[in-house]
Amino acid sequence: MPTELTLPVVLVAAAIDSINPCAIGVLLFLATVMLKVSSQRGALLRLGTVYITTVYIVYTLSGLGLIWFQYELIRRGLAEIVGVTVGGLVVALGLIEIKDFFWYGSGISLEIPSRYKEKITEMAQTISMPGMITIGGFVALVELPCTGGPYLAITAILAKSFDMQAFLYLLLYNGIFVLPLVVILVMIYFGATTLRLKKWRETKRKWMNLASGLLMIVLGVFLILYYTLGWHA
Repeated sequence: MPTELTLPVVLVAAAIDSINPCAIGVLLFLATVMLKVSSQRGALLRLGTVYITTVYIVYTLSGLGLIWFQYELIRRGLAEIVGVTVGGLVVALGLIEIKDFFWYGSGISLEIPSRYKEKITEMAQTISMPGMITIGGFVALVELPCTGGPYLAITAILAKSFDMQAFLYLLLYNGIFVLPLVVILVMIYFGATTLRLKKWRETKRKWMNLASGLLMIVLGVFLILYYTLGWHA
């Protein structure tokens, strides 16, 4: 894919993926738990920074793993299979997100299962730096099905010709992805209540689902065309 096309695709995908209600919801949920345990906002800021940094690192490592796996398949002459399979999966995930715009709570959803939320609550009861690293790693892995549709598409695009520039695009994508989490953490530090932010998330959630769903469908179709027809824009 030409550089002039790759960068805009990465920026748009990361920007829409970053407002995923799942990722934002997990941070607000975690912040609420931590504030119940400790009212010190300075500690919340430090621990929240560790959490977000851990999420960034784990997401980057996961992305590299996805790219390596897809690159190896492509190198073995399975490029079309990669494009069609990943593209079809991303389209299916996008349709689930759009379903949640119309019928939230009905049928299959990409939200984190309740059992994992309970586990996060248990882990957050003892606040410490090592504990927050553990929570960050755990959350990054269990929320991948929730937030990973656009990420899967981007890694498939980067895998076709992975080089240093593509690696920097991956770092940029993840930086944009965690940026809203940084903003929310700073807002909480300066006095914004998690209840108010949760209400904002609930009012905007369906539109986040719609934007994410439409993006995934576009990316999925693009992947199929890109890998099977050599399509370029």
